[in-house]
Amino acid sequence: MYFWLIQAIAGSIIGSATSNWFEDTKLGKWFYQKVEDLYNWAAERYDLEIIKSEDKWKEKYPNIAFELKNLEKRIKDLENRYK
Repeated sequence: MYFWLIQAIAGSIIGSATSNWFEDTKLGKWFYQKVEDLYNWAAERYDLEIIKSEDKWKEKYPNIAFELKNLEKRIKDLENRYK
């Protein structure tokens, strides 16, 4: 039983490290972009509603969302001023 537990933990660590490394390569970036495109295509094709975690987050933390919106507005104003 302990061998199975150690094997599972080691496999998880190695898999996570490989995934993190692969994500930073050109092939990994291409692959993850294709997977995201596939998800978006399927959502549009089959009229699926994707859960919007950002909206849920804003509902859960309205004060932080309000401050974030104000900061984004200030950044846009500064960018427009110094163009």
